[in-house]
Amino acid sequence: MGQAGGVDTELAHAKLTLSLRVVGVRADGYHLLDAEMVSIDLCDELTMSDGDDLRVEDVSGGVTAVTAGADNLVARALRAVGRRAAVRLVKRIPAGAGLGGGSSDAAAVLRWAGRADDLALAARLGADVPFCLRGGRARVGGIGDQLDFLACRPAVAYTLLTPPLHVPTAAVYRKWDELGGPTGPGMNDLEPAALAVEPRLASWREVLGDATGATPCLAGSGSTWFVAGAYPTVAGGRVVRTVCPSAQ
Repeated sequence: MGQAGGVDTELAHAKLTLSLRVVGVRADGYHLLDAEMVSIDLCDELTMSDGDDLRVEDVSGGVTAVTAGADNLVARALRAVGRRAAVRLVKRIPAGAGLGGGSSDAAAVLRWAGRADDLALAARLGADVPFCLRGGRARVGGIGDQLDFLACRPAVAYTLLTPPLHVPTAAVYRKWDELGGPTGPGMNDLEPAALAVEPRLASWREVLGDATGATPCLAGSGSTWFVAGAYPTVAGGRVVRTVCPSAQ
């Protein structure tokens, strides 16, 4: 837990959605999921010290710039726990890539504030924040707030390819509704909707598939494509491995 007068560092691990099925829609429009998520060793880094400001150093190479405004999930998480801090956020997880970077940043703030077990508060900040709060490996249901944590397996390698494209999550879910709730051809029901929102995703899927001989899967609502295995020669690709932060 963060203490006054000290400097604390938290790592915010990205999450990779290995499978995603949309199993229903609530009356309020939120979609119900059955998904498997794992933490990977790509991570942001947050350094907290005395003060009251947020500085963002975005080294992710992502197409969407992350700003330090009041809507940043770090700022929102600080307000939610009633704490102030000078936060230096080093962004390595590209925004809009479907890897839960902002959610993991918010989860890091909750851990720093001693709220590592407050899944209800995490859910109020965002659907992916409860998983990111603990990390590891889990089957995720509801709108992201129902978690069945699973035993972490030995580290597994995946190769990611994140296009210079931003695919808004809300737009993908709206398109999924408009298309009549299609089932994805692979492990992700949101793939048809994401491709309808941003057709240029298809060419990047082909790049990764041609380079690896595997069938890429979309991470969450996009825009990252991934395949199992380490393929370090993929141009623009990134090899990551699963981690179990809760066991550290």
